[in-house]
Amino acid sequence: MPYRWQFRGENVCIEAATGGKKLNCFGIITRANAFSYQITTEMIDTHFILEHLDRFSYQITKHTVIVLDNAKVHQSKAMLAMQQIWSKRGLFIFYLPPYSPHLNIIERLWKELKARWLQPKDYINDQQLFYASKLVLNAIGKDLCINFTK
Repeated sequence: MPYRWQFRGENVCIEAATGGKKLNCFGIITRANAFSYQITTEMIDTHFILEHLDRFSYQITKHTVIVLDNAKVHQSKAMLAMQQIWSKRGLFIFYLPPYSPHLNIIERLWKELKARWLQPKDYINDQQLFYASKLVLNAIGKDLCINFTK
């Protein structure tokens, strides 16, 4: 929880679900809060990212640069091979320097999602977390926006 007060001697806890499925999300956001995402309970691998970026490359109408960190799945041979195809469609990949998540604006979105937009009650079980996450992710750019100028 980002903030909570309690009486002296009072124990505060939130029951967490165990043994549930994990929720993984790959997202693309612009400074204008245009947001595209894909969630899964599976591990996000190169194939998953390739599919998402390939679909995205058909939707763009002008030259677009995607900023990625240096995760192994972003640097695979398959990713590097697809960059030539994507560049013909106007999609370009830019890799951040190592250890610089502060330069990736999607990290701000993940922080807001976890700290403000999801509530403690959303973590009761995996179904509730998935449902609440989908509601929040669908609202980004519409009802929920991030001011990247701060």
